[in-house]
Amino acid sequence: MGALRERRQTVRALAGCRRLADLLEAEPDLDALSFYPHLLAWELARLPADRRVTPVILLDTFEDVGDRTHRDLERLIQRVVWLMPNAFFVVTGRSRLQWGEPALQGQLDYTGPAAWPGLAAGSLPHARSGTGERAGGRQVLIGDFSPEDCDDYLARRLARNGRPLIRDEIRQVISGRSHGLPLYLNLSVMRFLEIRRAGREPASADFDHDFPALIARTLSDLTREERHVLRSVSLLDAFDLSLATAAAGLPHQAPALRLIERPFVRENPFGLWPFHLHGLIRSTVRGADDQTDDRWSPRDWQQAAERSHAALGEQWRAGTGRDRALLVGCLRQGLGLARDFRLNLGWLTDAAWDYVGDSVWEPVAPPARQDRAAVETPADALAELLSALSRRQHEHRARTADRLTGVIDTRLLPAELHEMAVYYLAKAERDLGRSDASLRGMQHVADHGGRLAAAARRGLAHLARLAGDFPAARDAARTLGWEGRHHRVQGDIWWPHGEMDRAAAAYEAARREAEQHGVAGERATSQAQRAFVLAFTHPEHADDEVELARHLVTGLSLRQTSHTIEMAALTRDAGTDRDIEDRARILREQISISGVAIAGAVLELALCFHHAVRDDHAGADAGIARLRDLTRGGDYAYYADIAQFMLGRPAGQASAVRWLDDEQRTRDRWRALVTARQAHLRAGQ
Repeated sequence: MGALRERRQTVRALAGCRRLADLLEAEPDLDALSFYPHLLAWELARLPADRRVTPVILLDTFEDVGDRTHRDLERLIQRVVWLMPNAFFVVTGRSRLQWGEPALQGQLDYTGPAAWPGLAAGSLPHARSGTGERAGGRQVLIGDFSPEDCDDYLARRLARNGRPLIRDEIRQVISGRSHGLPLYLNLSVMRFLEIRRAGREPASADFDHDFPALIARTLSDLTREERHVLRSVSLLDAFDLSLATAAAGLPHQAPALRLIERPFVRENPFGLWPFHLHGLIRSTVRGADDQTDDRWSPRDWQQAAERSHAALGEQWRAGTGRDRALLVGCLRQGLGLARDFRLNLGWLTDAAWDYVGDSVWEPVAPPARQDRAAVETPADALAELLSALSRRQHEHRARTADRLTGVIDTRLLPAELHEMAVYYLAKAERDLGRSDASLRGMQHVADHGGRLAAAARRGLAHLARLAGDFPAARDAARTLGWEGRHHRVQGDIWWPHGEMDRAAAAYEAARREAEQHGVAGERATSQAQRAFVLAFTHPEHADDEVELARHLVTGLSLRQTSHTIEMAALTRDAGTDRDIEDRARILREQISISGVAIAGAVLELALCFHHAVRDDHAGADAGIARLRDLTRGGDYAYYADIAQFMLGRPAGQASAVRWLDDEQRTRDRWRALVTARQAHLRAGQ
């Protein structure tokens, strides 16, 4: 009976466990033994329901099983996981499991998204460590701790009688330095315990630094080439495979491909360069005392910086079309490298000219260095120059003038970039009403015949116009060409004469020419001026012109152009009760922040038009008084004359203006604009 019972059990086992017969016949070598977990899974499945359990198997530090080339041990472990579907495996490590990729077929037994749908590319959810969130897939890429999680972990990690051993202020320092990296928190806890064992109470200053051990732990399972790439890309804010490979000076991308799979390399698929190092890893690799066997010498870092700088220049030059994002990104990273490692400007000179050519003015300067506040190198000077130019849209012009003067005084820039600083200083001084200084700067740039010579000649035409010498301004405008923005200069000459239709046509021609040349800033500025002059003559059509100007200025840092658009909207509503005074008061305050004298004068002129349409002579007189105060230096003094013309009066305190025709015709045109608006408002009642 016993023999029959054993035979019956054997038959049932062979029938129920399909691999049993093959395993019994196979030689018990390592390959055959790796299939034995199937027998355990079968036994677990046969347990009664009330005794059934789900084993949890933890496989920690999985990166130690081998590398991405030699997968023999990984093959055996993967086979165990596959053969035990009724067990719960927790596999942790610093590298992503690749079992869901079809390309591994032949290296491992079970591969591809059909075998491992939760590991396939695109199905990997991210979970924040310590948040308690449940992941929706089979593989979870652990992210950084939040500040709250850092503090909670440190408070719970070391406690006595339920109270944290690590004080609040120390926890704050550790959390801030960690960037949420769990490894940094663990190292900080170990350091805390070491200090206490030495008989001293830990202080906040003990943790305000990077851990060299963080480098060793990070580099421990990287190949030599991967470590080389890691150090190279630590010089970059962001990178792609081509940039990383070129920065490392390697002939192939394989090490960079392997590196980007590491969890300390973050990916932003919408970024100009999709990859960047975790902030703490980057600062530690660059700044800590690296005692690894293949640590870099200062010369190694210098050569990597030179390679990275050259690679950025190659990417910028290879960019197709007018890729503004690529230009700004390359400039920002290239300036940082050139400044930190005292490199020659090289391609940065041409890139700087491209940057100013579009008049968009995005922030471009790299973060300031803590160890060097002074401007000591050409890269320092160029970074300060471009920063001043971009910030001038958000700062008072006096601040811009001071910064540009400081750059010029260093004498660190090459001649053509020095002229760039001189030109924009002259523009700032013109905006501030310092016409004599502006004239000297513009004349200097025009005489040297450089890239900004045409722009400087335009500046001289503007200076003649603001002084009221319109014949000289007109003669200069005829010689400017596109580079000198001749159409916009002509529009600027026509509208003070009340020739709004001619001015609007000139501004439209300027906008179209800017579109042909792909200069976004000039296009927006020309359209804003067109909207402003048409607001005097065609208020019913001005809405479309104002909206187009607002659309074109979107995304550009052009504060004065934005002010022009708002003044166009105010002029469009002149004579109505649409909160003109309140809107003007707000705009006046905004203009005062910029320090641009002409903008304030134009606003007061628009307000005088509003008062003239309403026959409010008291309001107009107050506006004329403000205009005389704003133009007491002589520039734009004829604006007060124009305000008198709107009221049908002679100029009164005559300015030194030289009109293109006689004063009476100019006065008649301005008065006609007022009476036409009055008739328009009466017709609409």
